[in-house]
Order: sequence, then C-alpha cells, then structure tokens
Amino acid sequence: MRPSSASSASSASSASSADQAAPRGPYRRGLRFLWRRWPVVARLAIWSVLETGQTFLTGYALAHALDDGFLDGNEATGLGWLGAAALGVVIAAYGTGQVYRAVADLVEPLRDTLVRQVVGRGLREADGAAVSRLTQQVEIARDTFAGLVMVSRSFVFTAVGALIGLFSLDPLLLLVVAPPLLAGIGLFVATLRPLARRQEEFLVADERLAGQLGVVCPGLRDVAAAGAEEGVAEDLDRDVAREYATAGALARWGILRTAALAVGGQLPLVLLLATAPWLLDRGVTPGALVGALAYVTQALLPALHNLVHGLGASGSRLAIVLRRLTWDPPAVSPDAGEGAAAEGGTATEAPAPVAALDLSSLTFAYGPHAEPVLRDLGLTVAPGEHLAVVGPSGIGKSTLAGIVAGLLAPDAGDVRVGGLPVRGEEAVGRRVLIPQEAYVFTGTLRDNLRYLRADAVPERELLAAAEAVGLAPLAERLGGLDASLVPAELSAGERQLIALTRAYLSAAPLAVLDEATCHLDPVAESRAERAFAARPGGTLVVIAHRISSARRADRILVMDGAHALCGRHDELLERSPLYRDLNGAGDWGEESATSHPPLALRDPYRVDPVPRPGLPGDRGHVVAHRSVGQMEAARDLGDRGAPGGE
Repeated sequence: MRPSSASSASSASSASSADQAAPRGPYRRGLRFLWRRWPVVARLAIWSVLETGQTFLTGYALAHALDDGFLDGNEATGLGWLGAAALGVVIAAYGTGQVYRAVADLVEPLRDTLVRQVVGRGLREADGAAVSRLTQQVEIARDTFAGLVMVSRSFVFTAVGALIGLFSLDPLLLLVVAPPLLAGIGLFVATLRPLARRQEEFLVADERLAGQLGVVCPGLRDVAAAGAEEGVAEDLDRDVAREYATAGALARWGILRTAALAVGGQLPLVLLLATAPWLLDRGVTPGALVGALAYVTQALLPALHNLVHGLGASGSRLAIVLRRLTWDPPAVSPDAGEGAAAEGGTATEAPAPVAALDLSSLTFAYGPHAEPVLRDLGLTVAPGEHLAVVGPSGIGKSTLAGIVAGLLAPDAGDVRVGGLPVRGEEAVGRRVLIPQEAYVFTGTLRDNLRYLRADAVPERELLAAAEAVGLAPLAERLGGLDASLVPAELSAGERQLIALTRAYLSAAPLAVLDEATCHLDPVAESRAERAFAARPGGTLVVIAHRISSARRADRILVMDGAHALCGRHDELLERSPLYRDLNGAGDWGEESATSHPPLALRDPYRVDPVPRPGLPGDRGHVVAHRSVGQMEAARDLGDRGAPGGE
C-alpha cells in the first residue's frame, strides 16, 4: 500500500559513517598512569615491605616458639619469639600508616585528571551528564582505585612474606602449599576479563531497565489513556529478560571466582592436614607444620579472599567507570556537511535533510492470522510539513498513529522519526502523541502543562502557548496557571485543550494528533491545528475526523484499505473518488432527489454517500470517516451547508 504523491519526496540516500576508533583500554591507561608516578609507587612498595616482614614473623616466630621454646621446655625462648611476632605487628602498623599516605599521593592525581577530562568534555560538548560524572562517578573511581591499590598491594606482599616463611621453615611445606595457591590465582586471573564484561553488561541492562521503569511508572495513566499497555509491557518484558540473562551469566562466572578462592586458599589447608604424617616422617617439625598452618589461615587465605572479592567486583566497576569517564567520541571534521572543496576544486554535495517521519514498506496486523491493517505503506514527511490522514472508520488511521508514536511494533518495514528508529530511546523525545481521550491529572494547571518538559518552563512561555492553542479563556476561567484541576469536573473538550497545550510546549518536533480535537468546535479545532503547524521547526500529522482538517494540511494521505494516495487537496479531488466522496464534491444535478454519487449504502469503499445540496439529512447518511449516526457540524460539508438544517 504505497501512496503515490504528486509532490513526492525523493528517498534519502544512505550515508556510510566512518568507523570509530576504539578507545584505549582502562588497563593500559592504568599502567601508564602508574609508570608516570613511579616514585610514589616505589615509596608505596618500600613501606609495604614492613607488612611482608610482619607476615614472615607470623609463622616463623610461632614455629620457633614451639620447637625451640615450649616443646623443648624453654618457656623464655618461646615467649621471646612470640614477643618478636608482636613487635612485627607494631612495626607493620606504622608501615600501614605510611602506606595510606602514599596511596593518597597516588589516588588524588587520578581524581584531578578525571575532573579535568570531565570538565573539558562538558565545556566542549555541552555534556548533560557532566554533573553526574563530577559528583558521583569521579568519586566512585577514586575510592575504588584506592581500594584496589590497597587490596592488590596487600596480597602481593603478604603472599611473598608467607612463601618466604614456608621455604625458611621447610621447602617441603612450600611444595605442598604453592601449587594449589598458584592454580587458584591463575584461575582467578583467567576470569577477570570475562567477569568484567559480564559485569558491564549487567550494569547496562540494569540501568536500561531502571530508566524504562522511571519513565513508565510515573506515566501509567498516560499509558492506559493511550491504550499502550501491551506495547509498554512488551518493552519491559524484553528489558527484564535481558537483565535476567546478564545476571545469570554473571552468576556463572561468579562460581568460577568462588572456585578460585577454594582452590587457592582452602585446598592448601586441606593438603597440609592430609600430608601431615608424611611431612613429619620426612623431618618437618611440629612447630614448622603449625607455622605453615598459620601462614595459610592467617595470611594467604584472608589475602586471597580480599583479592578475589575486591579485585573481582571493584576492578570491574572501576574499569566500567573509567571507560565512561575517559572515552571521548571521535571528533567530527569541521568540513563535514559544509560542502568543503574536494580534490580538483569540486564542492562536496551537502547531505540531504533528514525526514521528520519516514515509513518504508510498513506492514501491520493485529495477530499472526489476521488480515493486515497496513500493507507495504511508504511515506516521507519533511520537517515543517503538515500532513492530514483521512479514510473510513477502522481503516487503520489510529493504528498508523500508534506505530509512529512507537506504541505498536510493525510486522515488517521500517519507521524512523528524525532519522532514528521509532522505538529507540533516542527517538522518544522527538515525537509526541495526543490521543482522542485526553489525560489530565489532579494537580495545578501549570503542572499539567509542563509535564512533558524536563526543564523549568517560564510563565510567559506557558501563557503564550495557552494563547496560541486557545486555552487562555479556559485558564482564566479556572483561576490561572496555579488553579487546581479536578479532571472529573472538566468537559472532554476542556481536557483536550489542556492536553494539546501540554504537547505544544513539549520539545518534540513531531506532533501526532489522533482525533485529538474531536470534542472541540470547528473554530477551536482550526486554531489548535494552525498553532501546531506554525510551531518553529515543528512537523504535524493529524488523524482527521473532519474534512476541514484535511483542507488545512499541506498534503493529505487518503487510506482506503486497497491502496493509498498522498497529495494536495486539489490533486486528490481529481485523482481519488474516495476523497471526493469525503468532501461531498461530486457533480450532481440540481433536480435530482437521490444521493450523489449514486452508490449503495456500505459500498466496497465502506463509504456512505454524502448528501447533495438540498437532500434531506436522515442521520444515516454521514461523512464517510465518522461512524454512522454521528453528524458533522454545520458548515463543514462539501455543499457548505448542513443536511436538514443540522
């Protein structure tokens, strides 16, 4: 069902965009950051050696306290070794204090670097998320980086101290403990990158679902008023399923992280206990065995636990935040789209303007076995254009409005608003739908009018919009912009005026009026439609319920189920019998007492004949695109009069 238009627009050619260069990974940037600050890193390592010494004394002093002291009957020697271990704890505490100072010297430059990048991008690109990045994401990056430095440093120096201690007590102890420890570390390192990807996928899915719920929940009444429950539910179901899938993948990789902890931290303990008789038979002393158990339980296992849970979760979080903070989109060439001179002096052709609305091979049916309501419909609406859609009742006009608004998904074809996929997040703010049943919520008139605006709306703008659409007399009668509204006390027409003004104030360039003025009189309807058509940069699509709406449009889409025609009013009068019937513009004789054109009621077009001049109206023969039994307003028929004086 592709409309042929006398003023058809040329189809936009597809343009290829340059591939974006992938940003450097956060790991490489992190290594470069540390390399530039090697004096601070060296100071951090020097103070961390004290922690290695304390870890070494944990098992070594305990082993000698038993073997050379208590088990040998020399309590003073045993207490001396325990005192040395206690002294090691005091010295390590002092070293830890110096470590925190070194970490601060390492972390604060990172914060300063990120702040400069965020502020610079905000100034260059008017980045609306710069405040969030400054106040939240930068602080998250700083705190997470500090935690990672502490956890990683602690594990490295603790593990070194424990392994040296095991070797000093007896190399056989190192032979039992080292292999499972290294295997656990290797398994954990192998899961880091996949786990980071799964973590980011989960966070993105969670943010998307939260964003969708943040939009849908406050607007549940709007969803119900527009009859969009099924479409909204399908979108939310997809987002929930996506988050469920990413959470499952994250959990599966989390199992491997737990396995790494079990292999590297708990398996050495089991092996020491299982091989204790074998070790004692080969000369390992009881004190050395107890010291080895102390190394595993008091040093290696806690350090590995902190590493797995700290680096596994916080590391992924830091990588994601840094990627968002430091990634810069590729710069656009200043010559792009400006017809810059090419080689040989030939000017580059400027890109074609993006259509406000573009339908391509659109097909839609209410069910897999139902007859399509729309079939292979193609249409292009230019920015600033005023299009009216007319046709018999049930032909698919409101369905088309729902698809353009993104409430219904087509079975085939492509729908783009401003060059963007109609159901994508970026297109949401580029169109606004005003349905027949206008929604007004309890609150002030001001709150209702600025509902679709995220920014503060000046009062003069609210008053100007009310004057343009025709709401000003009603607003004055209600008591001004701060008057409280009780929706049940408003008439259907008054609610429509409020909803129309609300949509007029929105930033969406495309407005779709789906019989949104059906409860207004023709004068009020004309004023509202002309206001929308005159919006700067605005495009208007009207699902017309009066033929006068079509006459005001730049172009008219006539839908009749078999095919569609699109053109100007005078062109369609010549080319479309259905449109002539809708206008009552047939050539009939003055003396004829029958309907003209001479068609039977409920003809194949599903159009009742329009009364000719002087033909008595019987409330059964009405204009085609309204249901039988509803009369048109006076002076709105083709003969400039109303049948029977109605």
